[in-house]
Amino acid sequence: MRIAIISINKRGEILAKKLKANFKEAALFNCRMDRKGSLRNLVKDIFNQYDGLIFISSLGITVRLIAALVKSKLSDPAVVSVDTAGRFAISALSGHEGGANKLAFQVAASLDTQPIVTTGQEVNKRFILGLGTRRGIAADKVKSAIKNSLKKKGLALKDIRIAATVDLKKDERGLVKACSDLGLPLVFISKKDISNFKGEVSKSKVVKRNIGLDGVCEPCALLAGRRARLILKKEKQEGVTVAIAEEGLQNRGLGLKSPSVGDSSEHSVQNVLGEEKYL
Repeated sequence: MRIAIISINKRGEILAKKLKANFKEAALFNCRMDRKGSLRNLVKDIFNQYDGLIFISSLGITVRLIAALVKSKLSDPAVVSVDTAGRFAISALSGHEGGANKLAFQVAASLDTQPIVTTGQEVNKRFILGLGTRRGIAADKVKSAIKNSLKKKGLALKDIRIAATVDLKKDERGLVKACSDLGLPLVFISKKDISNFKGEVSKSKVVKRNIGLDGVCEPCALLAGRRARLILKKEKQEGVTVAIAEEGLQNRGLGLKSPSVGDSSEHSVQNVLGEEKYL
């Protein structure tokens, strides 16, 4: 996928360079806004030259810049908008056909920010995969564990909205590749949030000893969802642990409590944002 990253100010340049580290083949464009319309002309020139455009700007600016260029979801490039504070990565154009939804998750993972996807198919999916792995795990083993767990619950890959794991696993190539091969967006939950999680989870002495957490797959599945409840508790399969959570059960009259993190103001805000954080 040919990617262009467009920044419009100094703060945007910093984020663009950070993104470049993970999108090594991406082209960087820096065009400060001025009265001569240079930014608009730049976007016009490159709009159809790349498969994906990542704007480091407000969503409003992104929309105004591409509005006159949009033709069809079958031919337009994927467009993702990242605010200059690095808080959100928003799939803005060609979410499915152009791959903007997947790109938004990739950008979010690179910047430790929140992916925002609003297309109907993603929003209506209500199952979350929580994953844990040993170091150096092979992608095939991760894929096998995921498929086996889904089969056990009568689910298919298309039913899964996202997969989630601890942020310590960002460099776990086998895990990342497995999710990419299966078409599953992978998000990373901070170790701090997992540590402060107050819900009941299966505890592992091995995990506690290695990374200082009681568990990974179950809290990740719950924290990545909205009003979620485990429908499959931790399954161990050849170095992989899998848990599955279903969202929205509280709204279906089951009276379930939402999982929560600590009571500090920082985590209270994080938990509120968490309602939409991994959509």
